[in-house]
Amino acid sequence: MLSIERLEVAYAGLRALDGVDIAVAKGSFVTVVGPNGAGKTTLFRAISGAVRPVGGRITYEGQDLLAVPPARRPHLGIAHVPEGRQVFPSMTVLENLEMGANTDAGRRQWATTQDLVYQLFPVLAQRRRQAAGTLSGGEQQMLAIGRGLASAPKLLMLDEPSMGLAPAVAETIFERIEQIHREHGLTVLLVEQRVAEALESCDLGYVLETGRVVLQGDHETLMADERVKKAYLGL
Repeated sequence: MLSIERLEVAYAGLRALDGVDIAVAKGSFVTVVGPNGAGKTTLFRAISGAVRPVGGRITYEGQDLLAVPPARRPHLGIAHVPEGRQVFPSMTVLENLEMGANTDAGRRQWATTQDLVYQLFPVLAQRRRQAAGTLSGGEQQMLAIGRGLASAPKLLMLDEPSMGLAPAVAETIFERIEQIHREHGLTVLLVEQRVAEALESCDLGYVLETGRVVLQGDHETLMADERVKKAYLGL
């Protein structure tokens, strides 16, 4: 579904991504982990079009994604749930979800996706008339994911969904992400610092450090790797 080849992104001459290769098969759960400053968020910003790569290719469903204007990419089925949630605080929960549904597929499937979001996150249904800025951090993260789902995506990209959340709340978020993938067959690309949780359910994982992929493999391979154990799992 998504193929990233030799991707390079630079800020003021400094390489944030340097020759990154990543493949995401349709229906898979792929995780990218690594420390702060590794380039994980930059990777997502390049896919969604917020930054322009200086080299490499991104192909989505056989199409050159870099030739597609950023505003059109959500209409292709790409949903980017950004780092830090970034909900619209003065708008209600429902209005935030409606903003997410502003894609071709989202408008067609709004009734279905709205039901799905409320099924996954019942608190959003209870607070649909409440201003998003008054929600807790965990509820805002649920809303950010729900807003992404409201676009009826084929590929759901989640950037650090556990950031700033208590462990129990983060665990609930991870459970819902896994449920979305398992029960609805949605392709998921997850960027996360909580390595153990992020690798637990993935089909394929990549370790990104200083803008380069240094390791890749399935769950068992990465969890058994001595470098991963020492650097990220504290073992």
